[in-house]
Amino acid sequence: MNKPVSVEQRHYMTPGGHSRLRDELEFLVKTERPKIVEIVSWAASNGDRSENGDYLYGKKRLREIDRRIRFLMKRLENAHVIDPGLQQHKDQVFFGATVVVCDEDGMEATYSIVGVDEADPNKGWISWVSPLARALIKLREGDVARFVSPLGERELEVVEVLYQSLDMPGFDPEA
Repeated sequence: MNKPVSVEQRHYMTPGGHSRLRDELEFLVKTERPKIVEIVSWAASNGDRSENGDYLYGKKRLREIDRRIRFLMKRLENAHVIDPGLQQHKDQVFFGATVVVCDEDGMEATYSIVGVDEADPNKGWISWVSPLARALIKLREGDVARFVSPLGERELEVVEVLYQSLDMPGFDPEA
């Protein structure tokens, strides 16, 4: 069985994931926070702050933004950026690998092993600390991964191991 890994221990991420977090930080610091500070200043100049919705909401929003900025700064400071395209051992599954697997029923699925902040199950991007990713790490084509999923114990055969750049969209402030 695999030992549990503390997510706080290592912050692996792909170059795309790192770029996205950096873009979000820049947006918050240079665009969003100054806009909210301006609103709060305007609202404060209107007098009574105890019933001033713009002021109260603005202060709350500033606290949320500041908390997110601190989180992003810490995350980026401790990031270990790993480019899948530079992987030396392309025949084995490691962080950044895109893995094609086949289940007991012959159904194929593709998963890319990414950082905790990048995981998106709808795209097949799974966190490197997930049970499936941990079961796949160090396997080669033809090996069988055994792991416990919400559906119970499962086995997947590794069909193909690829190292490719993941199409990671930039930070979208509207999302």
